[in-house]
Amino acid sequence: MEWLYSLLFEDGVAHSILLYAFIISAGVALGKIKIFGISLGVTFVLFVGLFIGHLGFTIHHDILHFVREFGLILFVFSIGLQVGPGFFSSLKKGGMKLNALAVTVVFLGVGVTIALYYLLDGRISMPMMVGILSGAVTNTPGLGAAQEALSQLASSGRAEEPIALGYAVAYPLGVTGIILSLLLIRFVFKVDLKKENREVSDTNDSQSEKIEFLTVKLTNKHFDGRKLHDIKALIGWNFIASRMMRDGHYSVPIGNTVLQQGDILFVITSKAAAEAVVAFLGETTELDWKESEKVLVSRRIIITQNNINGKTVSDLQFRSMLGVNVTRVHRSGIDLLAGPNLVLQVGDKVTVVGELDAIKKVEDILGNTLKRLDHPHIFSFFMGIVLGVLAGSIPFFVPGIPMPVKLGLAGGPLIVAILLARFGYKLKMVTYTTQSANLMLREMGIALFLASVGIGSGGQFVETVVSADGLLWIACGFIITIIPLLITGYIGKKVLNLNYFTLMGLLSGSMTDPPALAYANSLADNDAPAVAYSTVYPLTMFLRVISAQMLVLIFL
Repeated sequence: MEWLYSLLFEDGVAHSILLYAFIISAGVALGKIKIFGISLGVTFVLFVGLFIGHLGFTIHHDILHFVREFGLILFVFSIGLQVGPGFFSSLKKGGMKLNALAVTVVFLGVGVTIALYYLLDGRISMPMMVGILSGAVTNTPGLGAAQEALSQLASSGRAEEPIALGYAVAYPLGVTGIILSLLLIRFVFKVDLKKENREVSDTNDSQSEKIEFLTVKLTNKHFDGRKLHDIKALIGWNFIASRMMRDGHYSVPIGNTVLQQGDILFVITSKAAAEAVVAFLGETTELDWKESEKVLVSRRIIITQNNINGKTVSDLQFRSMLGVNVTRVHRSGIDLLAGPNLVLQVGDKVTVVGELDAIKKVEDILGNTLKRLDHPHIFSFFMGIVLGVLAGSIPFFVPGIPMPVKLGLAGGPLIVAILLARFGYKLKMVTYTTQSANLMLREMGIALFLASVGIGSGGQFVETVVSADGLLWIACGFIITIIPLLITGYIGKKVLNLNYFTLMGLLSGSMTDPPALAYANSLADNDAPAVAYSTVYPLTMFLRVISAQMLVLIFL
């Protein structure tokens, strides 16, 4: 049985792989267990790792350090690719208010952390306070960023602290504290869930960004004999004439098509523009466009050709060359009006209207080969990591900090991934990954990171929890969780009169906490929590990572 003893207790590749595989598989399995409807998910890997470490199992320091950092890079880079396309758009329009509140939660959490540090007169070191902060707000990348900052300091001779202990101690009450805050806000403001659901439904019905489909008869004599693109310029509102019927004949109008009074157009536009477009063109009418399908075909085509990535709708010249109209583009669950300047990306689903032969030519140009989407773009992924590590390693000086600051292996890859996901097409890089592939990389990365953190800190965990300091850490974590949420929740509900479901999604997103979102979704008969969560998630994740690192560097 010497081989078994060697496998279990002696350092080596097989020993390390065995421990990682067991910790991750056991953690994922246990994470599916729900307590009061709440599950910890993959985070349970951390607690299994702590338990295994407590039993005395270890992994060689160099292997542990490499797997921890590589897992963190996989996780944050995959998150960046996911949130990148919506990161900048989330800062516009109505998202500004929600993101401002989410930023308030982040900064209040940082402020409470600093206040506790000074109130306790340094009894808890700032690195440990940051570990507690990361657990209290259930943000693992923040923990990774703080540990990366500590690694930078360790290279200059400072001892690295086991801040993952603070994270692990604060995390359970962090999850429950977020949901408790949501319940308190509901109780204080006596929220009527049925009324809030009706408000969301009414708001959705009046949502101006929705796409409208109209049948319009041209009766404006001033447009008789004018070309379609001239009419668009005169009206000033963006719309697309998908099909046209004149004297019983169906066709696809293009920019040079001369319109005549009596023409009937199938118009696609935004809800905000619909009334103005109809008023300028003439009047709405009724027509069964199914008859047009004998002549014209409407088909949704998936862009899978890499050379289309980054081109605009007008660049493709489908209308002038093939007589085909691109009417809308479906991206990340949202229908976009296919204006001439809309930039196309691999993975977009494009709706086109035209004759069957022309549609087939469009399919050849765009790709429409699902197998291509299943094929991962390995070059873009790893080149992005190269750029991220380089960006994270660049030192820069911040006033008041005695040593140069680096974005590190958390901040660098995260920022680069966000930028590549949004602007990578300009470098001819395809960053599209299927949702399942992105989720697989994220889960693998976070599982490797949490297993490494757990087994590295497990030897001290139980002793810490039962000590007076451990109880103090728990109390600090609960305060860091509750105070920012209650203050921001009060502002959101009392001052800004936000819908409760939107507020729940906002607060869950500001803590980057999926269990809280799951709880919010269980109460809502709508997608308001998920929409608010996804609106604030990108900016919040970025700020959590950067603020955790800056706290460590500024206060040391």
